[in-house]
Amino acid sequence: MSFSNLGLSEKVLAAVAATGYTTPTPIQEQAIPHVLARKDVLGIAQTGTGKTAAFVLPMLTILEKGRARARMPRTLILEPTRELAAQVKENFDRYGAGQKLNVALLIGGVSFGDQDAKLTRGVDVLIATPGRLLDHTERGGLLLTGVELLVIDEADRMLDMGFIPDIERVCKLVPFTRQTLFFTATMPPEIRRITETFLHNPQKVEVSKPATAAVTVTQVQVPAGREAHEKRELLRRLLREAKDLKNAIIFCNRKREVAIVHKSLQKHGFSVGALHGDMDQSARTAALEQFRKGELPLLVASDVAARGLDIPEVSHVYNFDVPHHADDYVHRIGRTGRAGRTGTAISIVTRLDQKSMAAIEKLIGQSIPLAEGDFEIHTEASDATERPREARGRERSRGGRGKPQRGRDRDRSHEPREARGEARHASEARHASEAGHASEAKSPSEARQPAEARHRSSDKRRAEPRHDARQQANPSHVPSIGRPEPRRQREADTEPGDHSHLPAFLLRPVRSPAGA
Repeated sequence: MSFSNLGLSEKVLAAVAATGYTTPTPIQEQAIPHVLARKDVLGIAQTGTGKTAAFVLPMLTILEKGRARARMPRTLILEPTRELAAQVKENFDRYGAGQKLNVALLIGGVSFGDQDAKLTRGVDVLIATPGRLLDHTERGGLLLTGVELLVIDEADRMLDMGFIPDIERVCKLVPFTRQTLFFTATMPPEIRRITETFLHNPQKVEVSKPATAAVTVTQVQVPAGREAHEKRELLRRLLREAKDLKNAIIFCNRKREVAIVHKSLQKHGFSVGALHGDMDQSARTAALEQFRKGELPLLVASDVAARGLDIPEVSHVYNFDVPHHADDYVHRIGRTGRAGRTGTAISIVTRLDQKSMAAIEKLIGQSIPLAEGDFEIHTEASDATERPREARGRERSRGGRGKPQRGRDRDRSHEPREARGEARHASEARHASEAGHASEAKSPSEARQPAEARHRSSDKRRAEPRHDARQQANPSHVPSIGRPEPRRQREADTEPGDHSHLPAFLLRPVRSPAGA
């Protein structure tokens, strides 16, 4: 089937032909006729199957009739991230080049003044993230009562980012008679509840099992040590030894980890960019554009880049951190193997990630094989400086940078209990023998005793005369427990020449200054 059989307008067909596409994908083939028939649609398909064009193309056909009014958009598209919103706008600019449509983008990182100016002129298509959209409605600069078609894209990502309450507020602001298009790759219970609440007799279009990985993606997992510096060294080795590596996205779970891995790769000579939610919008856009153009072959990113970004020729995806949610794994590896191309997804797995990997394998319905080869890591000298400061401090406190300690301070916890017992008995016998040979000269034998033993014996000697003196002075005296004795009683019970009741630092000899 070709696009000409789907009921699209001549202008839209001409724009599609200009881009080089001739055959629609399954989600486009099934969803576009229902959208043109003005029915609610629930679209479920794995990432990279062309969901964006499935609603952009019929929307362009519908919008050819009518005109926009000031501050009252005709259609509204909600996206979870700024990057996805900007990407949808690019689709409208590409396919709607022959139409005079006003498209506005409401995302964070851009001044309200510029966005208000566009809304005042009137927009046919409003593409927004939920937070910025509600900011404009609360300011009174935007009315949603004229929305004829509402699109909620990447709904499961909206759920992960906590946008579901905002989605419910937006759905109450738009007319009840609107047409609603709902697209998602997974169907958690919360998403199912939303669809049952705000969709009216939707046409369900499901072209693949929810949360399945593309068959064109080769998935492997590589075991790694628990330490972060070991994982970074393994990542560099995988990048250097990768076959047919054109470009790659490296995913981390946290923004802080993105910055650390980005800095580490730069230090070791890799051309790499970074992308996470705390970056300025201009920096995020620049990094993504450089990666698209091939100026940066590597991109270290958080899950902000895991959903819906259309970069067709990504050859590799690396999971530096295994995602905590199994659904995120499906979206991450969906950045490669798009549009029928082949791709490779490699996950660096520690022992702590085994539970998450089991959940991922259960979700996708297949086991992920271990990579072939020896991936034992030998720490590079240059990577020692990348270790956390507290880890290096622990090494120094143990007696050096990983060097075995000598003598009695050596850590014997790894030895068998019997071996430790034999060593202890041998040490006691040796000390007993030394004490026998040195009975006439006690000070050398005391010098050979451990410092702790000497302190304990001196404490014992200081403590014993104290009780003896009290008993000699007052045989009937019985020390009270839990209640201090009166000061006068303590002074009366102490011999005049007994200084055991004084602190040790007061018994030290005082040196008179020179010349006194």
